[in-house]
Amino acid sequence: MHAISDKYTKCKTIMKVKNNRLEALRLIISSQQLGSQEELLSALQREGFKLTQATLSRDLKQLKVAKAATMGGSYVYVLPNDTMYKRVSTPTTIREMMQMPGFVSINFSGNMAVIKTRQGYASALAWNIDCSDIPQILGTVAGDDTIFIVMKEGVTHQDVIDRLSEVVPNMK
Repeated sequence: MHAISDKYTKCKTIMKVKNNRLEALRLIISSQQLGSQEELLSALQREGFKLTQATLSRDLKQLKVAKAATMGGSYVYVLPNDTMYKRVSTPTTIREMMQMPGFVSINFSGNMAVIKTRQGYASALAWNIDCSDIPQILGTVAGDDTIFIVMKEGVTHQDVIDRLSEVVPNMK
């Protein structure tokens, strides 16, 4: 019975270390612009975590970390969803952000639309569309350079373009 208790305690300790490491990794990614696993390993080491590149790769996969283009054209690690936007050091309006030439095209099929963007721009553009609360749009799903949009029934394509052009000035 004592051996089972020791094994349980050891497992619990390992999970606590992993959870602490994952939280540290989240904080590092959201507060620094790092573009390589070596940089991430160094940052984690400065925080007291010693791990291998293989463990870091598994952690990045578990956290669904991706690389995204910066305004300067380099690529950095980002967390999924809106956490990546907390890193912006000089806040700008949605209109200012969207004046960057990321939009490429929009095509419709029934109550669905597909927006093509430059590589790395889709997630930010979809986030801005979702935050704009456009009543004609039910929601978006973004990849790296493509956004899938579901529109409400009975909404015209032109109405959606007109509303999106308020968020994406270079759309028209």
